[in-house]
Amino acid sequence: MKHVSQGKSSLGMEANIAAVLSYLFGFITGLIFYILEKENKFVRFHALQSIIVFGFLFMAGVVAGFLPLVGFRIITLVGIIEIILWIILMIKAYQGEYLELPIIGEFARKKS
Repeated sequence: MKHVSQGKSSLGMEANIAAVLSYLFGFITGLIFYILEKENKFVRFHALQSIIVFGFLFMAGVVAGFLPLVGFRIITLVGIIEIILWIILMIKAYQGEYLELPIIGEFARKKS
């Protein structure tokens, strides 16, 4: 985890605030910030990581909804994972840290 200097994003707000907001409503705000932010790699990293992580978890929940018997348990587990990741990722973004999740984080870093 490395810290980033707290500069401005191309959207006119502090980079750490823009990064936090990219997680606010999961992959939706991640997508918005990834499209709108053109310069700040810190914001783009967190936005792309939000898109991938929460997009995947959303799809996992949808698929689990079609599974008889175990679907409800999987949805519950996915929901718990989402809440935990959401809180941790928002805190780390606010602190100005790159928290690279396994596989996803490395991809997001390379593409941001």
